[in-house]
Amino acid sequence: MRLVHERFPYRPSDPRWEPPPPAPAEPMPPWLEERLFDRRIVMVRGPLTGSVASQAAASLLTLDAMGTEPVELHLTATDGELAAAFAVVDAIDTMHAPLHAVVPAQVGGAAIAVLAAAGRRLAYPHARIRLAEPKAASAAGTADEIAAAAGEHLRELDELVVRLAEVTGQPRSRIENDMSANRLFNAEQAKAYGLIDDIVGPRQRPEQSQDG
Repeated sequence: MRLVHERFPYRPSDPRWEPPPPAPAEPMPPWLEERLFDRRIVMVRGPLTGSVASQAAASLLTLDAMGTEPVELHLTATDGELAAAFAVVDAIDTMHAPLHAVVPAQVGGAAIAVLAAAGRRLAYPHARIRLAEPKAASAAGTADEIAAAAGEHLRELDELVVRLAEVTGQPRSRIENDMSANRLFNAEQAKAYGLIDDIVGPRQRPEQSQDG
């Protein structure tokens, strides 16, 4: 078996090796997306790009304008752009309806910012949550423009750490160390750490989940 990817020429045993980027999620059938929307559920799947974030933010704000019942945001995103994540965070921060974030499978990287912004954070029993430092988006242009982009990324990264510290109750130093170590949590560990509020049980709707 050939383990070397043409864009990532190192083998998995080499510390410089990186896996190929995740492929975009397959689009949902329109009828399914409509059914979910009617139930006030928004899905975010695959890499959290600018276009994905724009669509998610528009859906959240539309549902918020349609009523005050809770909105569910189902997150399955293990990678993405921090700027895109904060576009969704900004939409969440302006909502009047309660927002419940649900992790059905795995979430990590930049998408952790979206999870942290939710008023209630839930996960399914076999979900995984990875604390990993989001990568900076590729920048091009003059030296000043590249430096400005790097500074903006560091500012957003600092805001992410602050938000995580606030919602989890963990010290900033621990958040930063765990992000540097790419720490992976199962649902029980994520709840103990403070990344989620509760675990969705059998035959239980996410909005029915209760602590304890």
